[in-house]
Amino acid sequence: MSFDDMGRFSDPALLILTSLANGPTHGYGMMEDIAAFAGVKLGPGTLYGALARLEKLAWIEPLPMDDRKRPYRLTPSGKEALQQRLASLHAITELGQARLGSAT
Repeated sequence: MSFDDMGRFSDPALLILTSLANGPTHGYGMMEDIAAFAGVKLGPGTLYGALARLEKLAWIEPLPMDDRKRPYRLTPSGKEALQQRLASLHAITELGQARLGSAT
């Protein structure tokens, strides 16, 4: 599966994988990080639904409980999926900026 196959679930997945690229963290830590770098507030239902989908894809994996919190980390296949998606978005961004620059 790729990001293209995720439909409306691709945006939360991208934000979560980007957050976990900075190192393992738990759900609340991800919500705070995502709000800080993207200005997006993911609700718990959206976050934990996306975490379950990402875990099923083996793009993330849970770590042992820390107190009452479950941290997650990015897997190698999750890192590869994130790198591919970011490269695709970069290409789209460059094209859009070029087209805006040539617009009159």
